[in-house]
Order: sequence, then structure tokens, then C-alpha cells
Amino acid sequence: MTETPALPHRAAHDRELESLAEFDEVVSGGGSLARYRVQAVDLTDRTAVLLSADCAGAVFLGCPMEPAAAAHVRAAGALVFPPVPGLPFDPYRAAAYSPDELFTSLERGYAATPDARAYAWFQRTKADGDVFASMLRAVHDDTVSDALDELLAGARVVGVMGGHALARGTAAYAGAARLGRELTRAGFTVATGGGPGAMEAANLGAYAAPFDDAMLAEALQLLAKTPSFEPSVTDWARAAFDVRTRWPGGGTSIGVPTWFYGHEPPNAFAAHIAKYFANATREDGLLARSNAGVVFLPGAAGTVQEVFDNATPNYYASRGEPAPMVLVDRVHWTERLPVWPLLRSLAQGRPMESRIALVDRIDDAAGALKRLAG
Repeated sequence: MTETPALPHRAAHDRELESLAEFDEVVSGGGSLARYRVQAVDLTDRTAVLLSADCAGAVFLGCPMEPAAAAHVRAAGALVFPPVPGLPFDPYRAAAYSPDELFTSLERGYAATPDARAYAWFQRTKADGDVFASMLRAVHDDTVSDALDELLAGARVVGVMGGHALARGTAAYAGAARLGRELTRAGFTVATGGGPGAMEAANLGAYAAPFDDAMLAEALQLLAKTPSFEPSVTDWARAAFDVRTRWPGGGTSIGVPTWFYGHEPPNAFAAHIAKYFANATREDGLLARSNAGVVFLPGAAGTVQEVFDNATPNYYASRGEPAPMVLVDRVHWTERLPVWPLLRSLAQGRPMESRIALVDRIDDAAGALKRLAG
């Protein structure tokens, strides 16, 4: 069985406390909370500590606490941003989502899950123009970005881009899964748009990396019985969780989906899900964090946009800095959507020229990326 490398431990932020254990460590022995940022930590049982600690310049983001404690820390010079009741999400969250968190209550149907309820809230609030709701979305997305940066500190991230319409049970879906598995086994952290189709396949492959090859073949057969999230997201997601239950402890990968495309649910194979309300923030962030390169599978308008969004910083990068770009399927990228000729012309004479490749077969993509990366 191949060992899958774990993500590096997140970078320590000296002044950010994101768990009760971190909070207790700082305040043990009368330690000061001055100028700390305490994020989404339940402090209702820490009233005595809060009443005695130095809180000057501290900021408490979405931390439940007793009224007496809140009044005291404010008087001591702290800022307190209280939890917002009635939301289907925590705008001050300190970590990326997990599949289990987003799909809680799936047994009652997808509409009952936090993921579906957050999308419904988004649909209501974006239509009424409520400035408070837009502020909450912005705060949420910023905390998700912060959590993602901490999670990926030191990781060699490869983005895998492709369309959402790729069905389970197809040869292309199986190929994308093999790609995710090979990249993960090579020590990369696979990051996708976090949705269905090619994105799910690559995250599935990363999940399968610690197991023998027969596991992925069997999982593909099981998933093929529910090819798409249409007409039932519930059945589609249950099939993925059935695979996770049968083979627990899979490899780690990242999904970066968005509620902007609420009809596309997140897939359950990404260990960490950085879900955003703002699609532009999500797309730019995913590409920017793919520091070891990007593989572009056949796709339509969205994937074409991602190719050139990724090409722009590479075009202006200094020698040695551009991240590899690998396009898969020569016919697709030269005839159906002739992106490759334009990309090659753009790269001519630039440092990125030696960092782009076009391959015919998806099984050649990981090897091409590793060669380009040196």
C-alpha cells in the first residue's frame, strides 16, 4: 500500500487563537490576551479567565461568551464581534469545511444539509441587496482564505481543472481519477474546483492514493451506478459517502467550490473544502495557490477562462518562476477549442515557454507536469 504524504502542519500564527486548547495554553498561569485575535472559539465556560485576563487590544471574532465576560473585555479595550444568530454558516470560522460538515443531515435529503441551506440563504440575500448580508459573505470568504493559506503552508499544490459535466462511469472520469492518484502519490497536494465531474474524479483519485489500485477500480464501478448529481444530489452524494465508508482513511486533497454555482454541489472526496460565496475570489485563489502547476482537462468556457487566468501571471513572471501548465487532449485544445495555438504564441520568448505542454492522453499528464517542474 502506497503511503500518502500528509499536508504540512499549518503555519503558526503567534497572535491567532483558533481553538479552546490554544486559548487555554495562552492564558495558563495568568497569561495575557492583549492584542490576540480569538477566532470562533466557544468561551462560555471561560468567564473567570476573561474577567481576570489583560484583554487590551484583543479582538474576539464570533466567540460565544457570557454577557458579563463580554462587557468586561470591551471595557478593557477589546473588540467583540459576537456570533450572528440564524445563519446556516459561521462567518468567523477558523478552518476549511469537511465533507461531513457540509453534508450533515444528508439522510433527510440534500435540502436539509448546511451546504444547501447556505446556498438558499445566499439566493435570498443577494437578491435583496442587504449590506449586512454582503458584509457577512465577505467576512466569511476572507476567513476561508486565511484557513486555506494556513492549511497549504509548505505544500506543493497542483491544480486540476475540468468541467462539471463529466459523468461517473466514463473513461474520461476514470482517467481524471488516475491523474489525481498519481499526483498524490508523487507528493503533490491536489486542488480542484471542488465540484462534480472532473473535479470530483481528481479528488477521488487523491482519496484512493493510499490504497492498492484495485480499490479505485472498484470505487469507480460503485460510483457509476449514480452517474450525475442530476436529478438527485442526495443519491449522488450518498454514493460518494458509501465509498468513503467502505474505504475510510483516504488521501488528502483540497476542493475550492462556490455557492455562486449552487446547483453544483461540492464533492465528498476532498478532505478539506474551502467554499466561497464570491466566485471570482474562489477562482483567482485556486489558481494562485497552485504553486506546483495546473493540469487542464477538456472543458468549455469556464476552463478556457482558467487557462488564460493562469497564463497571465506566468506571462509576466521572471525566469524560473512560472508554474507548469499542462493541457490534456490535443484534439480538444487545437481543434474544438483552439486554445493551445494562442497559448503557445503568447509564451514564445517568455520564461513560461519552457513550462507549458500539450499531451494527448490523460495518463501522460502527471509525467509531463513533473518534467516541467524539474
